[in-house]
Amino acid sequence: MYNYEELGLVNTKEMFDKAYREGYAVPALNFVTIEQLNGMIDAVIEKRSPVILLVSPNLHRQLGHEMTARLAQVATDRIKNAGLNIPVALHLDHGMTFEQCVAAIEGGFSSVMIDGSKLPFEENIALTKKVSEYAHARNVTVEAELGILKGKEEEGTEGTNESMYTDPVMAVDFIERSGCDSLAISIGTCHGLVKMVPREDGTLPELKYDILQYISDKKPGFPIVLHGCSNISQTYVDMINQHGGHIEKTVGIPDEQVRKAAGLAVCKINIATDGWICGLANTRRILDEEPGAIDSRCFTLKIRPLMKELYLHKIEIMGSGNRA
Repeated sequence: MYNYEELGLVNTKEMFDKAYREGYAVPALNFVTIEQLNGMIDAVIEKRSPVILLVSPNLHRQLGHEMTARLAQVATDRIKNAGLNIPVALHLDHGMTFEQCVAAIEGGFSSVMIDGSKLPFEENIALTKKVSEYAHARNVTVEAELGILKGKEEEGTEGTNESMYTDPVMAVDFIERSGCDSLAISIGTCHGLVKMVPREDGTLPELKYDILQYISDKKPGFPIVLHGCSNISQTYVDMINQHGGHIEKTVGIPDEQVRKAAGLAVCKINIATDGWICGLANTRRILDEEPGAIDSRCFTLKIRPLMKELYLHKIEIMGSGNRA
């Protein structure tokens, strides 16, 4: 069992309070490789940005308690050794059961998400309240979800073909009754590669900012979370297809819409797909350029600075630079 404070981590309470007051969002970044994690921390150190490291239940199970905790500690040690005091949270992304959240908390996570969005409203409240009571007794913060995002969160998980916008009136009721510390809502973002459906004229619809505004008016200071906000760079999609991949259609969330949301009560924005396709595209390219390579370092060492470049851009969009 690990105590997150001993790993140099913090929960999201003060992190979100500051983000709400100053009108920016904290980047919440999924990682699946060491190169990706190092690229994140390189960017965070350069930009002096707070960060939330996202780990899915699948990855947590694959790595185990020990490896997950020590990777988080390496990240905080790197920041400390650079002479900086930058807040880092380790967050369970899309925990689906009470047991998954308990396992994460015992494994040193400082924040957990309980995703009961597919449950009936009252069952979602009950599950979130149960997780919140357990987590708060251990000074761990809890994110819940209301409303359904189209698409799969990651390979090996179930997805949906339909989106369901969050009802803002129900969201206020949920916040007041569930005990959660932040709430992920659906305002038009989406998991996966197609995050928006273009209009007939080819333009993209706006996110439903009115939902954000209503919740903010009724619950001032309460942090909102957005998932499925990757931009989906066409450069990387083309690179994948040019080097043996096959991705047919992608539509990302425009950067300007993400930035606007960050000024309207959104304190945490999740980015997963952009990191995956950046790593995959450049791995395919490098292996094509070096077909005789037998050492995986031929591409892993080159991926890290490319990841850093991606996350520097995300920090800029969310406005979190120099906020530590």
